[in-house]
Amino acid sequence: RKELKELRVLHSELKHDYISKSVKHGQHWEQFMPFTKEFEKIASKENFTFIGQPIDGIAFEPDSIKLIEFKTGSSNLSPRQKSIKNQVENKKVSWHELRF
Repeated sequence: RKELKELRVLHSELKHDYISKSVKHGQHWEQFMPFTKEFEKIASKENFTFIGQPIDGIAFEPDSIKLIEFKTGSSNLSPRQKSIKNQVENKKVSWHELRF
């Protein structure tokens, strides 16, 4: 029983480390993606603004506005990101201007 408990603790620690490294890997790639050829096919890096959360960024192109999310490996959109994607695809986007 003691060995089983120790193995479960070790497994939990290894799983945590793996997830942490995966997150860090993705965060590093977020910084480099605007400089890749794949990104240039979507938007100009000069027009890209990094947001970070809940999506990675937005590109204000002369003829369009593009919300951009970077993913590495087999990572998926979070539930919140899926919701944002659906709202954009269903044209539930609006402009609001506040003046003071």
